[in-house]
Amino acid sequence: MLSGMKKFFKESSKDLKRIYKLAAAVNRLEGEYERCSDQELKRMTDRFKRELAAGKHIRAIEIEAFAVVREAAKRVLKLRLHDVQLIGGFVLGEGGIAQMNTGEGKTLAAALPSYLHALKGKGVHIITANEYLARRDQELMGQLHAFLGLSVGLNISGMEGAEKREAYAADITYGTATEFGFDYLRDHMVLSRAEKVQRGQNFAIVDEIDSILIDEARTPLIIAGNSGDGTSLHEITAQIIKSLIKNEDYDVWVESNAAHFTDQGASKVERAFGIENLYDLEHRELLHNTSQALKAYAILKRDADYIIRDGRISLIDKFTGRVMEGRSFSDGLHQAIEAKEGLEISAVNETKAAITIQNYFRLYDSMSGMTGSALPSKAEFWDVYQLPVIEIQANKPMIRIDKPDSIYKDEESKIKQIVTAVKRIHEEGRPILIGTTSIEQSEKISLHLKRANIGHQILNAKTERAEAEIIAKAGQRNEVMLATNMAGRGTDILLAEAVKALGGLHIIGTQKHESSRIDMQLKGRAGRQGDPGSTQFIISLEDELFDYYDEEEMERYVKKIKTDETGLIVAPAPDKFVSKVQETVEQQHQSSRSHLFKLELALDEQSKIIYAMRDRILDSETERLHAILLEGIENYIRRLTADDHPGALMENLVLIFHSADWPVGEIGDQDVQLIEAMATEALAELKSKLESFREDKGWGIQLRAFLLHHIDVNWMNHLNEMNGVKEGIGLSGYGQQDPYMLYEKEALSQFNMMLSEMESEISIHFLEFMKSNLEEGDD
Repeated sequence: MLSGMKKFFKESSKDLKRIYKLAAAVNRLEGEYERCSDQELKRMTDRFKRELAAGKHIRAIEIEAFAVVREAAKRVLKLRLHDVQLIGGFVLGEGGIAQMNTGEGKTLAAALPSYLHALKGKGVHIITANEYLARRDQELMGQLHAFLGLSVGLNISGMEGAEKREAYAADITYGTATEFGFDYLRDHMVLSRAEKVQRGQNFAIVDEIDSILIDEARTPLIIAGNSGDGTSLHEITAQIIKSLIKNEDYDVWVESNAAHFTDQGASKVERAFGIENLYDLEHRELLHNTSQALKAYAILKRDADYIIRDGRISLIDKFTGRVMEGRSFSDGLHQAIEAKEGLEISAVNETKAAITIQNYFRLYDSMSGMTGSALPSKAEFWDVYQLPVIEIQANKPMIRIDKPDSIYKDEESKIKQIVTAVKRIHEEGRPILIGTTSIEQSEKISLHLKRANIGHQILNAKTERAEAEIIAKAGQRNEVMLATNMAGRGTDILLAEAVKALGGLHIIGTQKHESSRIDMQLKGRAGRQGDPGSTQFIISLEDELFDYYDEEEMERYVKKIKTDETGLIVAPAPDKFVSKVQETVEQQHQSSRSHLFKLELALDEQSKIIYAMRDRILDSETERLHAILLEGIENYIRRLTADDHPGALMENLVLIFHSADWPVGEIGDQDVQLIEAMATEALAELKSKLESFREDKGWGIQLRAFLLHHIDVNWMNHLNEMNGVKEGIGLSGYGQQDPYMLYEKEALSQFNMMLSEMESEISIHFLEFMKSNLEEGDD
């Protein structure tokens, strides 16, 4: 876990003097490598590989390696890495987070450490914020790496296993965090080693690292399977929930993303289903179903949390504004949304495998990242990932003008001012980017712009197929782009030369985000590489952000405010109040991530045990599989001998060995030794039978599948059991006990019980399995 790389930065993470010297050393080599022929430059890759194989430390070749990459970039991409990019490359190569401004060329900077670490032959993963960027970067940087003799792969959703194996076999692989994580889970569900696609977690460079490792950390990666449960109840429940009244039948806590029935609401549900007490243990499934329906109805919003596309629910990442391909809500929530929207209800899924983004990236031997907005989360990066944040000075001075926020009392006043501002700046000819936080909001503002006869493009999850075309136009004269967070991270809006003279791109933020880092990213679309530009947030106290804030505190502030004739708040200190609200919400989210991280640690360790068990079986030949089985059966018999009286012991042994002629009813308490002798004899006979099985009948493949099936089913049941435990873990704090310690204790107890039950199942079912295979062989 991030153990393969020592940290070269001082504790303050501010001392860049050593890295400046390294960059200067690369500059001194520039003339030497300019004189090299293409073939001489390419041969350096083989030389570096030989030196590393001979035991040379990677730090001993990094200056030369960076000089080679710089020269190759000049020849292949017609781009010369400047000092800021070299410094960023060294930070990344040594396991830090490089905070670099928008437009500083982070993609090219990442080519330096990716080349360096790929020389070790263990693979480098470059993680991007979305598939559009993964494909773009792979195509661009692939030319550079191919010139130097390295292979580059692309890992995106929808690829076949063979395509993925080829992508992972490459020296450098581009892809999204979710796809790398899902592949890890899928690799631990295969029935043969050959089906795996990954070859380990060696070194990762994470682009927009705060988005991926912080913002996405609260959403676990889950692979689910059909539970076989009926789904008709969802339609009935949806109709009942729609008849309930907010604040009378249910209460909503936006800050915790939760909704709960009031006593009156629970009574209505009870009458509808003809039961006395919704909270009785016998109605546990109904309570869960109605609670999920309530959350779908009261918390989750269409065109904000999800969209309907091709008659199906597609989830939206609120931080990036993009569709989360292949993702769905679990525990019946997805079906509750389908029922709410009147769609065909899909089968209810159960968790088969899961991992959090946090724990997946902690698997890497070494990791680094880059972004323009890591500093606000500096402490969290160190606490969770032991990654220092290094702020790197811009190559060119920032001349962008960030205007003070305009904060209005209500949304109507805010939208009027947005339209007024757009009209004024549009008449100047400058391009405008209007940032929104949801599809719903972008479509609402679009309607007002149309009424004002202001032409514009809309970029959101519904129009993402035209993303490249829309962005390509966004920096031209008179262009207006209305976009969700899709136009934030990784989006380079190139300005036409005529636009620069007019003052560059102007950005209007229409809501403050739940994280100030996302506001930073939106602002960062303007003023790249020393370009002119300006930004301003025009917001209101009716924005979604304020729903997360304490209701009483909010009411007290609203009573005190003074506005001008346009509804603009002039007192008391609106900017300070907004900063306080945003900071409070950010702390709530950080607390939520910390809560999830602590809960998931126990399950993460357990998953490693289960996955190691699976790998052991995948890598074992038939003889070794026989030994594993016999060991398990012996353990089971040993437990039976210790726990049961002789009569019950004999009955269990008959169940294992299916012996019809053992004297079950004649065994007395004094016959324990006799029973043990019979068990020993039966085990010896079983061992003899196993030795008669031949590999050419496919026995080893079938036996491996039998063992893996029982491991997978029991692990899946354990995960679903622990999901239930997790839901109620917060209540433990009321008993003056550490809830995380209690959860860890419960998780360990359940895990040990699961392992014991799994061993018992395998023991009991194995002889039946073997008998059926013998009969098939006879046929």
